[in-house]
Amino acid sequence: MSRYFIEVFGRVQGVGFRYFVEYTAKAFHITGWIKNCEGGSVMMEVQGKSDNVILFINQVKKGNRFAKIEDITCREIGPISKEKNFRVIY
Repeated sequence: MSRYFIEVFGRVQGVGFRYFVEYTAKAFHITGWIKNCEGGSVMMEVQGKSDNVILFINQVKKGNRFAKIEDITCREIGPISKEKNFRVIY
C-alpha cells in the first residue's frame, strides 16, 4: 500500500479537474482526498496498491480536456489505515 501527497499546478481550478481526479481514483481503486488551494493549484492525498497509484498519477498528469497541467509534485507519505473512499474537499 502506497500513499502520496500530490500538488498539481496549472489551469486546474474551474475546469472540472477535481471531479476528473475523483472519477479516475474510483476507476483505479484509490482512496484519499482532493481540494483546491488558494494559489490556484490543487492538492491531494492518494492511497492504493503501488501499481494502481502509478497508473493513477500518470492519468492525472494528462488531465481532462479542459485542464492544462504545468507541473506536478509527488511525495510519498505514510499510509492511513481504514480509509475507504476518495472525496472532494470544499
